Amino acid sequence: MFVHKVLSTPDDPARAVLAGLAELFPDGGAGRITYGSTVATNALLQRRGARVCLVATAGFEDVVEIGRQARPELYALEPRRPAPLVARVDRIPVRERVDFDGTISVPLTTRTLRELVRRVRARRPQAIAVALLHAYATPRHERAVGAALRALGVPISLSHALVREPREYERTSTAVVNAYVAPLMARHLTRLAAAKRGGRLLVMQSNGGAVAPRRAAAEPVRTVLSGPAGGVVGAAGVARRAGVRHVLTLDMGGTSTDVALVDGGVPRRSEWELDGMAVRVPVVDIHTVGAGGGSLARVDAGGVLCVGPESAGADPGPACYGRGTRPTVTDANLVLGRLDPTSFLGGRMRLDVRRAHDAVATVAQRLGVDVLAAAEGIVRVANAAMARALRVISVERGHDPRRFALLAFGGAAGVHACELAAELAIRDVLVPCHPGLLSAFGMATAPIARDRVETVRAIDPDPAALARRLDALAAGVRAELRADSVGEGRLLAFGFARVRYAGQSHEIEIPFARDYRRRFDAAHARFYGHASPARPVEVIGLRVTVSERDVASRPRRPMRRRPVSAPLSHEKVVWQRRRMRFPRYARDLLPPGTFLRGPALLLEYSSTILIPPGWRAIVDAESNLRITR
Repeated sequence: MFVHKVLSTPDDPARAVLAGLAELFPDGGAGRITYGSTVATNALLQRRGARVCLVATAGFEDVVEIGRQARPELYALEPRRPAPLVARVDRIPVRERVDFDGTISVPLTTRTLRELVRRVRARRPQAIAVALLHAYATPRHERAVGAALRALGVPISLSHALVREPREYERTSTAVVNAYVAPLMARHLTRLAAAKRGGRLLVMQSNGGAVAPRRAAAEPVRTVLSGPAGGVVGAAGVARRAGVRHVLTLDMGGTSTDVALVDGGVPRRSEWELDGMAVRVPVVDIHTVGAGGGSLARVDAGGVLCVGPESAGADPGPACYGRGTRPTVTDANLVLGRLDPTSFLGGRMRLDVRRAHDAVATVAQRLGVDVLAAAEGIVRVANAAMARALRVISVERGHDPRRFALLAFGGAAGVHACELAAELAIRDVLVPCHPGLLSAFGMATAPIARDRVETVRAIDPDPAALARRLDALAAGVRAELRADSVGEGRLLAFGFARVRYAGQSHEIEIPFARDYRRRFDAAHARFYGHASPARPVEVIGLRVTVSERDVASRPRRPMRRRPVSAPLSHEKVVWQRRRMRFPRYARDLLPPGTFLRGPALLLEYSSTILIPPGWRAIVDAESNLRITR
């Protein structure tokens, strides 16, 4: 395995990717390239996507702005929702009506279609979203509208093709999000596919699987969380090979920290939000907070120290990178001696200690404390935000974090992992080899996969009938994957049912089995503390995931325990207001079986790992670092 990192190029993300491939494979030797991207994510967050026209059933064109009655800020006196992606003048009503059972009550006429095309053409959109009422039950009208508008030559997103299930607002919002980023992603992936140096290109999806570029370009909404999804897929693989079933993942990068709960497999969910926009497609279940190495520290008007969510980004970056001036978490760690200024990125980049000190000093002056106290305060505030995120995915969902190991990766997680584990009473920390590149490793090993959902809406349906419908769904997905050149013999299908008690408004998704009713009662009791086994249940829908076979786990190799060799040097590190001497080691020089006690600093190409006093570590047979309190 070869690893390589290059600085990102926000103005043109493909440039950094192509530069990295050229340096890794100067002779064009790459076989399969799996690409995860934040292009769609950033376009949505920064509102720099396409101009979209929304075509909706007359009277329902404002659903995308009305949304739900949920109030995300209960106590805000003047709550402000993010502006919708489609301006009011670009929402075009069309006279037609499909009832909830698929019956057409108002036909769509040829004259109506001609008038619709004229009105949409006058708006000169760059992309079009079509979301007609109950199109999940009968998509005939949506398909007719899509065929008529195809003459305009812009990408068209049909809601039923993305979300084949009820919930009008979520389906409309998902279609609009898809249309908003479709032109940008199509250009980006086309350029990448044309300029890559050999090999087959696949694109990572938010559900943890990869697809062909043409499918990703047509449905870019499925790639919005592809980067974090790669990290969880990689973490689940590391945990499986290490023989650890229960892990909380901690992916701390430059801008944010992503956490997930892995209990034997990659966790997924079907509905989520991004900056107030509802999206209903399957994604890896990740919780994100704005605390990363580049998160900016500041003192607010009330004299309170705050860290994030604003970030220094890749440009200018932390002050110690040499271009920025505002203090970040990375600057605080450097001031505390927890990072080696001469070994960053394997020595390719030298960090400016003086510049970091001066940046943190601006916070210290506002707080009336010394620089070291300010730096420790910045780290503590960042840790508090990450600890809250870990509690959200564990304690708030009925899981005891003490049953889990903390699997830390991302460029910045190794410095904070042990402190966070202690905060949550977690005894074991697992840091994989090359932790700053685990998301990329997860993408490289991700299976080709695709989901399909079907609406059911049946009370206490027969399990055999549901199984037949899942088989039919899986057959259709297999046909799509065969078009992506995936062999039939390598595919596995996994079925899921979305179930609720009759009369409820929200459902729970469970793995499908003949005893789905018992499984649903157990899941309901776990989530909500009670169940009603005598009450009828309604199966809202079915979902099937078809993917390549997972990579088989390697047998555990025998390992001889050996003491650590002499450190490269000793560094002065501030730990709990005390200056201490931490021995410094090069992690890649520690063979499997190496045992050491904290305190220690382990340096490697993509990360730094801090082992505090009171902790011990051993390098396992897979070169993971297992740290125990």
